[in-house]
Amino acid sequence: MLTWPLPHVPSLPGRGGPVLVRDSSSGELVVAAQGDVATLYVCGITPYDATHMGHAATYVAFDVLGRAWRDAGHEVHYASNVTDVDDPLLERATATGVDWRDLAADQTALYAQDMTALGVIPPGTWSGVVESIPAVVDAVEKLLASGAAYRVTTPDEVGEELGDVYADLSVDPSFGAVAGLDAATMLAYSRERGGDPERPGKRDPLDPLLWRRERAGEPAWDGGVLGRGRPGWHIECAVIARDALGLPFDVEGGGSDLLFPHHEMSTSHARLLDSGHGARVHLHAGMVGLEGEKMSKSQGNLVLVSVLLAQGVDPMAIRLAIIAHRYRDDWDWTSAGLEAAQARLEHWRAAVSGNGGPDATALLAGVRAAVADDLDTPRALALVDAWADESLAGTAEPVEGAPGIVARLIDALLGIRI
Repeated sequence: MLTWPLPHVPSLPGRGGPVLVRDSSSGELVVAAQGDVATLYVCGITPYDATHMGHAATYVAFDVLGRAWRDAGHEVHYASNVTDVDDPLLERATATGVDWRDLAADQTALYAQDMTALGVIPPGTWSGVVESIPAVVDAVEKLLASGAAYRVTTPDEVGEELGDVYADLSVDPSFGAVAGLDAATMLAYSRERGGDPERPGKRDPLDPLLWRRERAGEPAWDGGVLGRGRPGWHIECAVIARDALGLPFDVEGGGSDLLFPHHEMSTSHARLLDSGHGARVHLHAGMVGLEGEKMSKSQGNLVLVSVLLAQGVDPMAIRLAIIAHRYRDDWDWTSAGLEAAQARLEHWRAAVSGNGGPDATALLAGVRAAVADDLDTPRALALVDAWADESLAGTAEPVEGAPGIVARLIDALLGIRI
């Protein structure tokens, strides 16, 4: 799958320091990448209604991580996916009378346009689930052969020797270490977030689907010894991340609603496929509401990036409104927040419009320190605000070229094109 265009990322004098992030599993600040190469996998969209503000906030957050890594001297290997066949996509296609393939292609293209407008650096590997099915089949076959998976007869009793394939979580002694939840909470989340704990024939209610046998009216692919069907949700990301980045890799990221079951399950699959290896760090962005209400497709109150852009909103103002919040916090999108971001953007543009301005040395160090401290973008914005105030006040001895350094700084680290 082809990614969107790569934005220009300006170079800055010197280097940033090691990037620390708060690991969702341990709750501790850890070094996000310890080697020269930094590896990141961020779970992508299911393309049936893209791109809402929750998506945008997640991908902008991990874009800041990638920018901080690059500034610190890492070579960044970033991979992501598109879940271009899944129950919600098929349900939306049926409800709207659109072929599921056309719906997926249209919404994926819209997502790419939105990411381009927001200045998000694209993943080096961007894989759709459909194109990854042969690799998923191979992985599920291996899990089945090793005893880490088992078959459950399909509801129509067709082919008892085949059936759907489920992972046997009991063979993974580390299961539960990613989210650290008790059994009752895991069961409740499984019901809410795509699991099927009541499925008859499963060895444990939490055991996740690896391969779904073909049902009438559903798309299906050759699964070899698995029979015709399609992948389960969690195994897709485990396989795509493994094949793109190798195991272990540094950071697995996504929205906080993916911590369980998705990242718990996909990490378990990765461990069983590769002798105990998965992501070293798990990192999650907070949920975005709308004016005090939960933002969701079911409630019909999504704020879509494409709609804002069509209304003439500057994409840099949208990005500023997002990074005004700490990535891991839950927050609300509000009209007041967007207006504040638009005013801030104009303020910054006015401040860098001249040839001279306050010395930018301290600002460069301060913004670098802020983003390296668990992606503290609100602190970084406050530092730029203070420099802009001083620049427009004209109280500091002007340094020639300082506005140019500031413009490159906020572009390179924060992704804000002035």
